[in-house]
Amino acid sequence: MTRIISGFAGSLTIAVPPKGTRPTSDRVREAIFSSLEARDAIDGARVLDLYAGSGALGLEAASRGAAHVTLVEKHAAASAVCRKNAALLLKSAPQQLRIEVAATPVQTFLASNTTPNDLVFIDPPYELGEAELAADLAALSLTPGAVVLVERSSRSPEPGWPAGLQPERSRQYGDTTLWWAIAE
Repeated sequence: MTRIISGFAGSLTIAVPPKGTRPTSDRVREAIFSSLEARDAIDGARVLDLYAGSGALGLEAASRGAAHVTLVEKHAAASAVCRKNAALLLKSAPQQLRIEVAATPVQTFLASNTTPNDLVFIDPPYELGEAELAADLAALSLTPGAVVLVERSSRSPEPGWPAGLQPERSRQYGDTTLWWAIAE
């Protein structure tokens, strides 16, 4: 089990898929969202959470003021958990909030998604290859100034950033490294 840290759903406990996912720790999520709030990147944002697992990153953004969140998760058990968690959060959500769950592979979703996003979380399985991650990054539809956050193993190299995405910084938390980029 994990919980939403802050916002209208703060302290809400959400389910985690029984296997196959690696939930982002509370400590790392708090660091992510403190930074995002400092740059005013959440309020009213359109958020995309790729390789969503439990949906914790996207749902945290929803709780803190995002207007629209899409959770993309291809594994049936994990996407069912995302739906359950989204429904739980929506019970106490402001009326204008929209949360969608796309139970499809990330590349399939990105190939058909043309709506630009303001904030993107990419937390793929650590075994995802660098070429596939680079393809995911290249396929994103982003607003100018959009924030893209990639969570990887600290043993992984820096992502291959496509044209239009400017790497900003990285931060290591134990076995996890966060890579930040801004859309030009």
